[in-house]
Amino acid sequence: MSIARRVVEVPIHVYRKFISPLKPPTCRFYPTCSAYALEAIEVHGVLKGSWLAAVRIAKCQPFHPGGLDPVPPKRLKGNNKVHG
Repeated sequence: MSIARRVVEVPIHVYRKFISPLKPPTCRFYPTCSAYALEAIEVHGVLKGSWLAAVRIAKCQPFHPGGLDPVPPKRLKGNNKVHG
């Protein structure tokens, strides 16, 4: 695992272990935003994964219905096929 990925993922793990249990379960999405962020970083790398996570967190507000929102699959360069 790269150092950049570790630096980005550690705060997410700290949130999940120490902060999230103190809050009531109010997540609007599945998977949760923290799980989404970890998966997005794993699939798309630190930069794009962090961007996708930030967009997801921005959608977490009362006027968005929430629901199932999986991480988009990684697209292969040069074509429209997804890597899966």
